[in-house]
Amino acid sequence: MSVPQVIDSTFHKEVIKSKCPVLVDFWAPWCGPCRMIAPVVEQIADDYKNIIKVVKVNTDQNPTTATEYGIRSIPTIMIFINGQKVDTVIGAVPKSTLLNALQKHLNKIKNNNIEYN
Repeated sequence: MSVPQVIDSTFHKEVIKSKCPVLVDFWAPWCGPCRMIAPVVEQIADDYKNIIKVVKVNTDQNPTTATEYGIRSIPTIMIFINGQKVDTVIGAVPKSTLLNALQKHLNKIKNNNIEYN
């Protein structure tokens, strides 16, 4: 599965206004660790396709969004729920680390019976 790109002008609509949780991968083409983690992000996008939205933001081409969220190191993965950033994972971490961060928030949603329309 190819993860869709989000740009500065569409970030608000695609991420902040999303009715479901969003995992955002901040990356750049020249970044080796970003390329290492890309297959993991794609696999999560595929495995959770009916639960969350997964998007990528190229920090070189979208500096406004990167600056707004204080991206200083890439890859940086952020999780957004109801338009709010709820978690950040920095670096090329194992899939289990990303899944633990994601699952923690999905469990909160499930336990609080939060629904997304």
